[in-house]
Amino acid sequence: MAFRAALLLLATLLLVSTSVLSNNEEEYLLEKDTTYPKTPVPAPAPSKAPVKLFTPPPVVKPPTTYPPPVKPPTTTPPPAPPVKSPPVKPPTVTPAPPLKPPTTYPPPVKPPTTTPPPVTPPKTAPAPQVPSPASPPMPIVRSNKDCIPLCAARCKAHSRPNVCGRACTTCCVRCKCVPPGTYGNREKCGKCYTDMTTRGNKPKCP
Repeated sequence: MAFRAALLLLATLLLVSTSVLSNNEEEYLLEKDTTYPKTPVPAPAPSKAPVKLFTPPPVVKPPTTYPPPVKPPTTTPPPAPPVKSPPVKPPTVTPAPPLKPPTTYPPPVKPPTTTPPPVTPPKTAPAPQVPSPASPPMPIVRSNKDCIPLCAARCKAHSRPNVCGRACTTCCVRCKCVPPGTYGNREKCGKCYTDMTTRGNKPKCP
């Protein structure tokens, strides 16, 4: 309603203003065309103020009152019947068994110990002595020439017979002895043969 009233007011204002302007233009044109003396033109009447239409106040709707929500009645369940606890039996006290007096046993009687006579073992004849196997005879070294064949026999089973032969010849010349066999028996030539060492403190004589 208020919007329509505003549109009507604007339309009436436009019509009034256009009619006034058109009247002024016609009078101006007529004055130019006529040769009559100028007569005072009466001032245009002031345009009437636009009449405002009475707009009724908007209808205020009364607030709609809704009834309060009705809650359904809460049904409380019936109280559960009390649970009867089983009767508690008092603890049965078992009487303690009667204490028996400790039984005393007499000490055991040891029989008299009889020592048997000493038994002498029978005399056995001593076992006959078994003669030890005869060790090979020591080779006789009389001169330096005797060392060559003796050292060749000594070093024939060695992995490096030439090195063994040179060391054996040196030991034979100094100690005048060559052990029998291809290995071992070094102690038979005495400390001269066993204590001789190399520069690395290793046994020199094979």
